[in-house]
Amino acid sequence: MALSISAVVLLAIIVFLLVKKSGLKAGHAIVCMLLGFYLASSTIAPTITDLTTNIAGMISDINF
Repeated sequence: MALSISAVVLLAIIVFLLVKKSGLKAGHAIVCMLLGFYLASSTIAPTITDLTTNIAGMISDINF
């Protein structure tokens, strides 16, 4: 059985857990989100996209 989950949903869950359990303040989470938006519109965005795509591909190739 394959489970497919969006990276945005996964990261949102991680941020939520960090805010609730690890003491990450909401302001820090907002700054991280803004950094993500600015990175997405920068010239490094294609490199980040390629990197995350390659990592996701490597993870999906792992057989348990």
